[in-house]
Amino acid sequence: MAVKVLVVDDSGFFRRRVSEILSADANIQVVGTATNGKEAIDQALALKPDVITMDYEMPMMDGITAVRHIMQRCPTPVLMFSSLTHEGARVTLDALDAGAVDFLPKNFEDISRNPEKVKQLLCEKVHSISRSNRRFSSYSTPAPQPAAAPAPAPSGISSFGSSSAAPRPSAPAPAPARAPAASASSPAPKRKAYKLVAIGTSTGGPVALQRVLTQLPANFPAPIVLIQHMPAAFTKAFAERLDKLCRISVKEAEDGDILRPGLALLAPGGKQMMIDGRGAVKILPGDERLNYKPCVDITFGSAAKSYGDKVLAVVLTGMGADGREGARLLKQGGSAIWAQDEASCVIYGMPMAIVKADLADAVYGLDDIGRHLVEACI
Repeated sequence: MAVKVLVVDDSGFFRRRVSEILSADANIQVVGTATNGKEAIDQALALKPDVITMDYEMPMMDGITAVRHIMQRCPTPVLMFSSLTHEGARVTLDALDAGAVDFLPKNFEDISRNPEKVKQLLCEKVHSISRSNRRFSSYSTPAPQPAAAPAPAPSGISSFGSSSAAPRPSAPAPAPARAPAASASSPAPKRKAYKLVAIGTSTGGPVALQRVLTQLPANFPAPIVLIQHMPAAFTKAFAERLDKLCRISVKEAEDGDILRPGLALLAPGGKQMMIDGRGAVKILPGDERLNYKPCVDITFGSAAKSYGDKVLAVVLTGMGADGREGARLLKQGGSAIWAQDEASCVIYGMPMAIVKADLADAVYGLDDIGRHLVEACI
């Protein structure tokens, strides 16, 4: 059965072009279009699409506000289009918080210059998120952030600044509610003196990482590295966002950074992050031969070489199987591997690859992972 798509954008050119690209796929049907957020809500209720593509900046009602209403009234996987700028990154992260599943850069030049590549990427995203857990779970927007964090600015754009602009929250941000779902959960972990916690993720990862890291105390004893599939323009804004919300410190990794307890280093988009035996971070150019920049396998593999059995690796929601081969190396060295369970994943791809390869020492729901990290490391 064809995937039914609603295309939302105030640009007539972009609506037509996206509709043409999607309609060229025999397994996708564009069932409607909308020119603003209000129309998007009405069309979503009337047409019940499987996927919605959504622009952010539109008249009458912006995309983030529309996503919030759609998630409350008829939860549907939403693919956001975003500009590749720091501001575009911050807006996109707000859209993901509101309930959007994934995003794509909105680049008119690419559409004109590489139509086949754009078609393949867009159609793959639509097919993948149509199978996500978003439409089968009741999604509520995140609860208000701790008092130390700045209040959201109008139109759903969060206020960001340097990590020193406000005191660090004294309590973690509450996690958004999810519909209860039965899933196999592993026993609580045993404590061990881990030298590194490494977390890899992709689609659904920004919200998942926020929910995990906000549960960690400021005195968390292990250094943390984060590998999230993201464009180069996005990772700095994402690190700033996490740093404001978390009691631990979070920053985009730079070449030469030193791992230390209570600090999470986020791999920069478009590049690769490795760790050496001295606890120093190496940032390398993104290799065009690799699908993912940053790549979970590369960071996990370097951690296996440098830290042997002293790594706790966690694979969260995401498409594909990135992280599986790196986890295999970690497992061979005696390190521990956790996977997020299917019920709490937006896309059960990367964790499924870990479980199917029999590499998972434990499988936990998303809202249990932060608590278990504390139990395992403190």
